[in-house]
Amino acid sequence: MARYIGPVCRMCRREGIKLFLKGERCYTDKCAIERRSYPPGQHGQGRGKKATEYSVQLREKQKLRRIYGMLEMPFRRFFALAERQRGVTGENLVTLLERRLDNMVYRMGFSTSRSEARQLVRHGHFLVNQRRVTIPSYLVGPGDAVQVKEASRKVARIQESVELAQRRGVPEWLEVDKESFTGKVRALPTRTQISLPVNEQLIVELYSKV
Repeated sequence: MARYIGPVCRMCRREGIKLFLKGERCYTDKCAIERRSYPPGQHGQGRGKKATEYSVQLREKQKLRRIYGMLEMPFRRFFALAERQRGVTGENLVTLLERRLDNMVYRMGFSTSRSEARQLVRHGHFLVNQRRVTIPSYLVGPGDAVQVKEASRKVARIQESVELAQRRGVPEWLEVDKESFTGKVRALPTRTQISLPVNEQLIVELYSKV
C-alpha cells in the first residue's frame, strides 16, 4: 500500500499552519512551525510568488488531504462519493472524512494523531459495534460504538492518549466513556461543528476544472 513516509513537519510548514500531524509534539515549543514558519526547501525564505487562483485552490486541497493523511486517489474517491450525495458537495466531503474510523479513533482521544490511529486500527485494536475492523477508511455512522478491544486496553500508547485527550477535548457530536474505553457517535456532525482551517468550496472548484 502506497503511503507517505517523509517528514510530516514539512507538510505543516508548506501549508503555513499547524496540521497536528505529530500528536503531542504539536502542542509544544518543539513544533517545527513554531521555530521555522516559512516553507521548507532552499528557497523557502525567498520572496513568495503572487498566488494564482489555481494555486490557492490546490493548497486548500493539499491541506485537507494532509490533515486526514490521504493520498490523491483515495481522496478523489471520497470526493466522488460526496458529489453523489444530496446537499453541498464540499460539506459532504468534510463529513465523509470525519466519519473515517481512523479519524473517529483520533477524535475520541484513543490516539494522539490520525497516523497513529491508522496504525492502531490496522493492528486490530478496535471494535465497531462489537466487531473487529482493521480498515482505517471504514465509515462509521450515527449510533455506532467504537471500542478498544479489552486485550488492547493495556497498550501504553492508548492509555497515554486517553489521558492526554483532555487537552484537545471531544467534539459535541461524540460521547466517550474513558472507563470502558468506548466512544459513540451521537449524530453526524454539521460543518459548523467540524473545526478545520479549510475552505472546502475551493476544492470543489478545483475538481470541477478536471
